[in-house]
Amino acid sequence: MIDIIFILIVAGLVVLQVWLDLSTPDYMMVITNELGRPLEGLKYGEIWEVRIPVILENGGYMLACALGSLASAIIVGFFTANIASRFGYNLRKKVYNKIQNFSLTEINQFSTASLITRTTNDVTQVQFFISMGLQSLLKAPVLAIWAVTKILNKSWEWSVATGVTIGILLLMISIIVIFALPKFKKIQTLTDNINRVTRENLTGIRVIRAANAEDYQNEKFEKCNDELTKNNLFANRVMGIMSPGMTLLMSGLNLAIYWIGAYIVKDYEVGFANLIVFTSYAMQVVMAFMLLIMIFILMPRALVSAKRINEVLDSKNSIVSGNIEAAENKNEKLPSVVFENVSFKYPDAEEYVLKDISFEANEGETIAFIGSTGSGKSTLINLIPRLYDTTEGSIKIDGVDVKDYKIENLNKMIGYVPQRGVLFRGTVSSNVNFGDNDADEEMIKHSISVAQASNFVSRMGKGLESEIAEGGTNVSGGQKQRLSIARAIARNPKIFIFDDSFSALDYKTDRKLRSALKKHTSNVTKFIVAQRIGTIKDADKIIVLDNGNMVGIGKHDELLKTCPVYKEIALSQLSKEEL
Repeated sequence: MIDIIFILIVAGLVVLQVWLDLSTPDYMMVITNELGRPLEGLKYGEIWEVRIPVILENGGYMLACALGSLASAIIVGFFTANIASRFGYNLRKKVYNKIQNFSLTEINQFSTASLITRTTNDVTQVQFFISMGLQSLLKAPVLAIWAVTKILNKSWEWSVATGVTIGILLLMISIIVIFALPKFKKIQTLTDNINRVTRENLTGIRVIRAANAEDYQNEKFEKCNDELTKNNLFANRVMGIMSPGMTLLMSGLNLAIYWIGAYIVKDYEVGFANLIVFTSYAMQVVMAFMLLIMIFILMPRALVSAKRINEVLDSKNSIVSGNIEAAENKNEKLPSVVFENVSFKYPDAEEYVLKDISFEANEGETIAFIGSTGSGKSTLINLIPRLYDTTEGSIKIDGVDVKDYKIENLNKMIGYVPQRGVLFRGTVSSNVNFGDNDADEEMIKHSISVAQASNFVSRMGKGLESEIAEGGTNVSGGQKQRLSIARAIARNPKIFIFDDSFSALDYKTDRKLRSALKKHTSNVTKFIVAQRIGTIKDADKIIVLDNGNMVGIGKHDELLKTCPVYKEIALSQLSKEEL
């Protein structure tokens, strides 16, 4: 509503500014006519006594118009900047919130680098276009139409000269836009690409240095950068024709007006004052089209950016929140989590990653998953917090399908620790008490203790207030994993999901952590993905996966006797005596 009011104010001020600009030549005509009017019978001094009041009066009006136009331009600039900034703020917020609700399917569809570009660079392009183009879009048509009506009755020869100039100008703009627009479309895609390469380089800097791959990465970046530079150079060179072309046309129009005027003024068809005034009006017409050209310069890239932003805003989320906050059957003794004939395949994929998985997990049980690489372990547990949705079958928590829960309520039930521990810039305390959690200091300390992180946190200098760098680069992999586990514990969930979250821990710490978890979370259902038999052999149920199929379920001792796949994995890690 505020923006609409601002736009109406801008429109009114633009009309006022155009009126003031087009009124100036009228006063100039009066002054010119007054200076050229013969005053017979008056002496030299008397002539100026007659003319000076007329010149001063009309000159005063001209000065007032100029100052009024200046004031209008300043106010219009203020309001358009305000409108553009508010629009950019709201648009960036909408895009960010939309991305926040994306599932992994949508994120993979657009790519992380592209989403970053769309949230930053693309929004900036649209915002800049509104800031520069809004007043031009309002002013150019009004100025052009008004100025044309002013010159039509002056001289048809001058009108034809102005019309030909405008025709050439429009032809030049059309040719330039035809060649430049495809390049501007490509620029944003190439910007995505260079962001992707830069992000990969910064994220994997340790691996790059360890592999002496700096030259390889430099070549990859050089290729992306060179392609973007060439594309930008071509687009800007095409656009560069516009400025000298405009200067040539304006100078040519001026020359044509004076050349034609030399004949029609000589033959007394029009007065000299009309020549001066027509030149001013013709320049206003050309100025109107110059404003339109400015829009055409900015518009191609802004249109491409707007289209890319709309692709994000218009995309349908594959995961839609339900409307149930909590299960109502609390008095019934139901399994905590139930998988019923669950199958899953990635979007646009032909083969299923998981096929017909069914099992129950009761409250307080520890369910472990093991299998070869690519067997679907991580994918399976990612279906519980709805990072992906099942293709077939259902997953129920307390008797309610996870798809029916509100997303935020489902997330509150789950303490999720991914394969790769993620820490955020801040302190130990802010990372453990992350998100919508309201854990007090005592709970934070307890969570850190259970996660076996107390020793290294106490050695960090400031304890809970010790600084954590972006991405947790100032702590080791094992420390990062333990702080991630502490974060999940601090949420006090009813379900834990550990996606190979003990891989960076030594056997001793692993054993202590699992023992502490079992003691302090006895009524919480735990799902553990692991590669090490030692991590899962005490689980209440071990589920063995092979190529997406569940080939075994039971305790450690049972599976050694009944499941060849499990026995093969176990014997590859431990001797018969150790088993």
